[in-house]
Amino acid sequence: MPLPKERFYTIEDIYDLPDGQRAELIDGQIYDMAPPSRKHQRICGALYRKIADYIDANGGSCEVDIAPFAVFLDEDDYNYVEPDISVICDLQKLTDKGCSGAPDWIIEVVSPGSRRTDYMIKLFKYRSAGVREYWVVDPEKCQIIVYDFDHNEMDVHTFSDSVKSGLYDDLYIDFTQMNTLL
Repeated sequence: MPLPKERFYTIEDIYDLPDGQRAELIDGQIYDMAPPSRKHQRICGALYRKIADYIDANGGSCEVDIAPFAVFLDEDDYNYVEPDISVICDLQKLTDKGCSGAPDWIIEVVSPGSRRTDYMIKLFKYRSAGVREYWVVDPEKCQIIVYDFDHNEMDVHTFSDSVKSGLYDDLYIDFTQMNTLL
């Protein structure tokens, strides 16, 4: 008896989801997304503001976007993600639909339902797609893991640290301020 074939989904399946239902598509597999908590949104908002303010103050050419923002990682029909924060420096990747290709920097704020996806599945996918830097911000553990794929490095920080971005020489995000959002 043959084994049942695994079903592969496409971006069309994502667009066919009922209104209000959010999901991501990684290598043809759908990963449902639960609505974010207020704490999650406050942390995302604070990170977005710090990065966007830095880019604006320094006349930077990169764009920062906050979820929901479509990223078509491999520019195929089998990969669609909505990172919490995306920084794109090659503005030619941007369309009205989102980003076609890998952003330079992605930040995911871990939720209880996204732990496995953020720590494992997206880590591998983002690296293989060409993301240069990936941060996993875990409010439950008060921890930030920074993956610098350009230099094949990984650092672990806490919410009592100031964390430097690898994309910019002088952008530090002070996570001690995040403690007030928890």
